[in-house]
Amino acid sequence: MPQDFTKELRICHENMEKERVKLMEEPKEPKNSDPKALVDRRDFIGGATVLAGTSLLGLAPAARAEAAEGVADRMPPIPADKWTEAQKKAAEEITSGPRKELVGPFIPLLRSPEFMSRLQKVGEYLRYNTKLGSNISEFIILLIARQWTQQFEWYSHEALALKAGIKAETIKAIAEGSRPAAMTPDEDAIYEYIAELRLHQSVSDPVYARIMNRFGEQGVIDITGLCGYYTLLGMLMNVARTPLPAGKTPPLAAFPQ
Repeated sequence: MPQDFTKELRICHENMEKERVKLMEEPKEPKNSDPKALVDRRDFIGGATVLAGTSLLGLAPAARAEAAEGVADRMPPIPADKWTEAQKKAAEEITSGPRKELVGPFIPLLRSPEFMSRLQKVGEYLRYNTKLGSNISEFIILLIARQWTQQFEWYSHEALALKAGIKAETIKAIAEGSRPAAMTPDEDAIYEYIAELRLHQSVSDPVYARIMNRFGEQGVIDITGLCGYYTLLGMLMNVARTPLPAGKTPPLAAFPQ
């Protein structure tokens, strides 16, 4: 029995590897702008690609629809008069820092104040203090927000990305789930790096070398850290169903099935 299981597992891995090769061999540019084509080409943000009934993002259709539509908020703001001392301290760290207010992911995170306190320090460094430049940071944030269809994060950073110098057409392409046609060399390198990291949980030597030569070892760490941090925020807010501010329309469409 164990031998049969091992054989089946090996065959499964071989089939998955064949599927990966097929995905990489497919053309990156769709022949039309139909949303289904954008998904089927399995580019960086082909979020609805399905293997054995499960998307590569790990989201079943119903779960993704709920996250995108932002139905009932599972973790709404805790009234300030109900905060524990630990929550008061964690909230003060946020409001006295560069963020100025307790919004978005920090609403659900307040349920675990020590975790929030530690995490927000990481986020403060990654967002405000790296040497990457705001244009690179905001570009990465938008890519991750699109990957997770994270409405609050996209809403919060789209205007910041424009201000940082990212072209409107580049932002529009990311929002639509397609590869931007005219990225800067830095954006193109970052896009390829995150695409491989997402699809293969690693990066190839040429893609790594390109990032390494441009940003150095610290840049590699900080870029990867930004991906991980905003992925975590995206997961938390999708689980908590953190809403947009009242009256705001979700800026991102859910990926079609």
